[in-house]
Amino acid sequence: MQDTLMQQGIDLMIYGMGTVLVFLTLLVIATLIMSRFVMRFFPDPVVAEPSRPAIQTGRTAEVDPAVRSAIEKAIALHRARR
Repeated sequence: MQDTLMQQGIDLMIYGMGTVLVFLTLLVIATLIMSRFVMRFFPDPVVAEPSRPAIQTGRTAEVDPAVRSAIEKAIALHRARR
């Protein structure tokens, strides 16, 4: 009786694992097919990259005097705390 019960348990385990394996395999195949279908008939639109501003070498940008003063004070305060 123990052999048949153990055999039934193993058979049920193999049947269940096989079913899950087949289902997941079919799911992966269906996903791949749908992905190829969508990419073929509905491709992503091509978006032009925005042009980047040229890097200015040798020139400094104009900074508002009030902002420059605040930055200088903050740097001085930071260095004083060391």
